[in-house]
Amino acid sequence: MTLIKDAEVRTPPLVSFEFSPPRNEAMEETLWNSIERLAPLAPEFVSVTYGAGGSTRERTHDTVRRIQTETHLKAAAHLTCVAASKGEIDDVARQYWDSGIRHIVALRGDPPGGIDKKYEPHPDGYVNAADLVLGLSKIADFEISVAAYPEKHPDAISFDDDIENLKRKVDAGASRAITQMAFETERIVRFRDQVAEAGIDVPIVPGIMPVTNFAGVSKMARACGASVPNWLSHIFEGLEDDPETRKLIAASVAAEQCLNLQAEGFNELHIYTLNRADLAYAVCHLLGLRAKR
Repeated sequence: MTLIKDAEVRTPPLVSFEFSPPRNEAMEETLWNSIERLAPLAPEFVSVTYGAGGSTRERTHDTVRRIQTETHLKAAAHLTCVAASKGEIDDVARQYWDSGIRHIVALRGDPPGGIDKKYEPHPDGYVNAADLVLGLSKIADFEISVAAYPEKHPDAISFDDDIENLKRKVDAGASRAITQMAFETERIVRFRDQVAEAGIDVPIVPGIMPVTNFAGVSKMARACGASVPNWLSHIFEGLEDDPETRKLIAASVAAEQCLNLQAEGFNELHIYTLNRADLAYAVCHLLGLRAKR
């Protein structure tokens, strides 16, 4: 309880939220209800993902533009190298700039055939995220965020190789690295220190995943190379049919991780909302963030 008590006198961290483009009308209503609920917390920005293999490209574009035009939020668009030529990607980036969108989350992206398939770049496309960052930097003065992996990207040859890849992205023009989910605070702290030792000096922003569905999050974690600690499995054991208790526990676990990270010097946090506002809002409240009217 000490960290929660300390939150009363500690300056709240800066937060950002990640959303996914809706696949149908019902999901679109859920998404916009969540955006409206979280907007008064005045996040630094909100990002909108691409689906696997670029499968939601047009929905991503539409959602980002709507956030930009219908809210006071700063929208950031995910952009990947997958299934598109450099010319096509450059055109999208120019359209974003012309629409007033100044922030891109530049990613390599998952293979179109699924994350278990070998990644092959488009023959006329950007080879990887570092190449994409360099291309975007030549188009306009975008703020560019990239991904980082505290437990190594599944495709990386080694952990050192993965850090070198992050350095290439930063050297190409990235100004922030957002981490993949990691549930052990010590891993994220160690990663930040290793990154600094490698000469990477951009902010490392932990990605926070509140566990609404333990089985679903475990599946996502396996796909992206993140480990699920035994203590987390134990906490959610027996709650498969008890969603209300899961929510209460998920909010407290995520908030505790955020407070621990803030105590370790992290003052920016990126929350994966899964398009649901309730847990993200509860976590932010425990961090001391209050709605601005």
